[in-house]
Amino acid sequence: MNINWYPGHMEKAKRQMSEQLKLVDIVIELRDARMPLSSANPMLDKLIGTKPRLLVLTKKDMADPVKTEYWLNELNKKEPCIALSALNDNVCKLVVGRVKELLKDKLERAKRRGIRKKVLRAMVVGIPNVGKSTFINALTFSKATKVENRPGVTRNLQWVRLNEDLELLDTPGVLWPKFDDQTVALKLALLAAISDHIADKRELALFAMDYLKKHYPMALEKRYGITLQDAAMSNLEALAIQKNWLIAGGKPDLDKTYDMFLTDIRSEALGRITWDDEDAGKYI
Repeated sequence: MNINWYPGHMEKAKRQMSEQLKLVDIVIELRDARMPLSSANPMLDKLIGTKPRLLVLTKKDMADPVKTEYWLNELNKKEPCIALSALNDNVCKLVVGRVKELLKDKLERAKRRGIRKKVLRAMVVGIPNVGKSTFINALTFSKATKVENRPGVTRNLQWVRLNEDLELLDTPGVLWPKFDDQTVALKLALLAAISDHIADKRELALFAMDYLKKHYPMALEKRYGITLQDAAMSNLEALAIQKNWLIAGGKPDLDKTYDMFLTDIRSEALGRITWDDEDAGKYI
C-alpha cells in the first residue's frame, strides 16, 4: 500500500497561506500530541521562513503523558512549544501569554512609536483533523468555526477576532504532496488526518497491532482480554473469535474486527497512546 493524499483544495490553501503570511506577526503551528513529529508538515518550514512560530501540541489529554513530556523537552530545543487540551485547559491564557512573550520586542517597539494597543495577528496552521477548529473555538469561547472529527472540513481561510489583543487567521488542514516515509502516512491515516477512503483498513489495523504489542501490550490485554501472539494478524483473528464475529465456514469476520479496532484507537478506548516513540527523535 502506498498512501498519498493531496487534493486540489490543499494546494489552493497553501498558495493563500503564502500570500497572507505578510499580514501576520506569528504562526501558531498545531501538531497532534499523539504524533508530534509525524503531524509536522515539512512544507511549513519553507513557507513560514523566519516568521516567529509557536508549536502547540493539541489533544494532550489523548496522548501518553510521559511521552508528551519527552517530546515537549525535545521540541523546545528547536522551537517554543506547549501542549494543551482544548477541552480542559485555559487555552486563551496559555496561548495569548506565550504569543505576547514571543512578540515582546515588537510590542515594545510599537509602544515606543506611540501605538498604545497593538493588535497582534496570528496564522493558525496544521494538518487535517489536528484540532484547529476546536482550538480556535476554545480561544474565542464560541463556535466560530465548524468542528468535525474528520479531515477536510475547513476549506477556506477566515479571520477570527479573539479579543482586543489578538486576531487569528484560521486555515484549512494541509498535508504535503508525497509521503517519503510511509510509516508517517500510516500514522496520519490511523488518526484520521487522511481521508478513510485513501488507506486500506487491513494495513492500518496490522500496523497498529504491531505497534501496540511492542509499546502498549497492557493496553491491548486490558481492553480485549486476549493472550498476545507474535503475529499481528493472529491477534486480530483472536479478537474476532472472542466476540464470536464469524462468517461462512467459521472464519473470523476480519472486516468487522478492523473497523472495531480502528474505532477503539480513535476514540481513546485503549487509553492514552502516543504513536511517535523516542526513536523518532533522530528526525528532529
